[in-house]
Amino acid sequence: MPSTDTPSSASQSRPLPGGGSVRPITRWGTPVMHHELADVTVFDDELRTLVADMVATMYAARGVGLAANQVGVDLKVFVFDCPDDDDVMVTGVVCNPVLVLPEGKDRNLEDADEGCLSLPGAFTGCARPDLARVTGVDENGEPVAFEGTGLLARCLQHETDHLYGTVFGDRVPERARKKLYKQHDELADNYPDDWPVTILVDEDVIER
Repeated sequence: MPSTDTPSSASQSRPLPGGGSVRPITRWGTPVMHHELADVTVFDDELRTLVADMVATMYAARGVGLAANQVGVDLKVFVFDCPDDDDVMVTGVVCNPVLVLPEGKDRNLEDADEGCLSLPGAFTGCARPDLARVTGVDENGEPVAFEGTGLLARCLQHETDHLYGTVFGDRVPERARKKLYKQHDELADNYPDDWPVTILVDEDVIER
C-alpha cells in the first residue's frame, strides 16, 4: 500500500517529450503483445526517439496511455497522459515499472469499462484495484513515481500489464472477451492496419 504522505498527482506529473512521429499500433495476437518485454538498460537517443514517437502515437489515437509493444518494440516502457479521480491530468514516462497495489482490507475493486488501443473500438467491464502506484525511471534514467485513483489507477495497471505480456482481455471472462472481439470486428473498417497513421482521427469514432 502506498504511503499516505505521497505527493499529490499534480506534483507527480512529468512533462512528455514532443516532436515524435506517429507509428502504426500493434494489435492483439501479435507475439510481442503476449510475452514479457526486455528491461530498458540503455538510456540513449534511440530510447528518447521511441518515447517521443509513442507520445505522438498515443495522442493521434486519442489514448491515455501507450506501451512500447503497442508500437512493436520489445522494451519495458510506457507513456501516459491521464486524469485521476479528481480530474487532475497526470503525465509521465515509466521504464521498468514496479506496480504496487493495495492488499487486504485496503484493496477495493472498481469494475468499469476498459478498452485498448491495440483492440480499437471495443470496451467491456474489467475489475481492478481503485488505487495504484508505479515506480521506475524515465527515458533519461531518472527515478519516477506515480500514484493515482480512478482512471489513472486503471491506466497505470493496464500499461504495466502490457509490459509483462498481459492484455486486459486476459483478465475478463471468456464471454466478455468474445464480446470484445465482436465489437472490434464490427468497427474494423474504422481502424486500418496502419491506424492511426493515415486516417483523420474523429473524436466521435476514436474514443479513449
